[in-house]
Amino acid sequence: MHPCLTCGACCTQYRVAFHWMESDEFTAGGVPAALTERLDAHRLCMQGTYAPPVRCTALDAEIGVYSRCSIHPNRPSVCREVDASWEFGAASSQCDRARVAHGLPPLTAADWRWRDPAGNDDDRPDDNGNSPSSPPAPPVAA
Repeated sequence: MHPCLTCGACCTQYRVAFHWMESDEFTAGGVPAALTERLDAHRLCMQGTYAPPVRCTALDAEIGVYSRCSIHPNRPSVCREVDASWEFGAASSQCDRARVAHGLPPLTAADWRWRDPAGNDDDRPDDNGNSPSSPPAPPVAA
C-alpha cells in the first residue's frame, strides 16, 4: 500500500498556496474554489492552511492510520510537487519533517518494496515502473 494512504502528515504542516488560475473558477478541473481562501492578490490557499493549527480542509484522515485527499485529482500544483521520501529514490525533507512532527518515523526505501516484483532485492525502490499515475496538472498562468 502506498505509504501516503496511512499518513497525511504533510497536509497538517504546510500552507498550501497557489496561483488563483488553478481554481476551478478559471480552469476546468481545477482546485474547487469553495475550498480556498484568498492569500494575496495573486494567490489562494486551501482552507485550513492559512495559519496554525494547519489542517487542509480536503484532508480526510486520522494521521498515521488512514489518509486520503478528497480532491486528489483536482489538488493544487504545490501538493503534486511534494514527494514522499524515497518514492522516487531520494529523501524528502518536507515529508520527513511532517512525519516526525506527528511521531511517525521518516520513510525509507524499504517502504516502497510493495512496488517491486516478488523476489527483487536490489535495494532500489520502484524500479519496475509501477508508480501510480497522477492526472495532468491544470494549466497555470505564468
